[in-house]
Amino acid sequence: MRLLVLGGTEFVGRAVVEAALGRGWEVTVLHRGRHAPPPGVRALHGDRTAPDGLAALADGTWDAVVDTWSAAPRAVRDSARLLRDRVDRYVYVSSCSVYAWAPPAGYGEDAPLVEGASADAGRLDYARDKRGAELAVLDAFGADRSVLVRSGLILGPYENIGRLPWWLNRVARGGPVLAPGPRDLPLQYVDVRDLADWVLGSVERKLSGPYNLISPPGHTTMGALLDACAEVTGGAAELCWTDPAAVLAAEIEPWTQLPVWVPPGSDLHEALHTADVSRALATGLVCRPVGDTVGDTWTWLRGIGDAAPLRPDRPPVGLDPETEAKALAAAREQP
Repeated sequence: MRLLVLGGTEFVGRAVVEAALGRGWEVTVLHRGRHAPPPGVRALHGDRTAPDGLAALADGTWDAVVDTWSAAPRAVRDSARLLRDRVDRYVYVSSCSVYAWAPPAGYGEDAPLVEGASADAGRLDYARDKRGAELAVLDAFGADRSVLVRSGLILGPYENIGRLPWWLNRVARGGPVLAPGPRDLPLQYVDVRDLADWVLGSVERKLSGPYNLISPPGHTTMGALLDACAEVTGGAAELCWTDPAAVLAAEIEPWTQLPVWVPPGSDLHEALHTADVSRALATGLVCRPVGDTVGDTWTWLRGIGDAAPLRPDRPPVGLDPETEAKALAAAREQP
């Protein structure tokens, strides 16, 4: 198989590249040159936001292209139009954020989609940017040659958002850790390597259409995730499980200040952790245990000096020590 990856040097793109190389595929990447691609690829340079940013792709044919773009949809429009006669299948890594807010619990791929998106748009917001990019791919490749990977929470090695790395570093620091409850809160996420394997399988199977690509609801829990963090980092931390109401009363922002966690019963929890993924499971999605994701991410993180690379276009995540200490003290005082 001949694969073109637009990007291919960070997180999802890198995982796809490494998985494809592991299968013996011939891989080309187009990137801006900010990060070195994995060894063994053919590297082309180009900035998709520049007028001539796709010039390096003027020639060549591929079996598939994988695109993870998450800014102005018109960049995807331009690449899809350029490649539609020279690539068999366009795999776009989208997001479950494309569903109209708030999606009902158990929503599938036929749930209503966000309005106001356009393939020709500049940067708007994450949901409309992702949906606009989907529309761009569909316009150029049609429904039968497009794969729309609607991912949810993505974790694993090379993470450049900082969610799991923050928890690992916080737990490794030890002492009392604000653990947002309940312990059995169900979580839904996908290991980036499992996503990559499914993406390549979709090319081999010549799949098409949209797929919610996350683990089954309840694949793990908040308790299992943080227990795994404590185990791999040495077990010096004291996980102090705190009632969701106490967390919110401390004016702590779910998802951002306490990454991954959102309170049970909220619209955000329904959107992030209850998607129907039966279509992806029926087409080959296999999800590894949470302990493997946590352990491998910790190994990678320690190998790069414990500081995860962070995307400059995303806000920082995590809770500062002072706020955490105040919230723990307040929770202890409650009857």
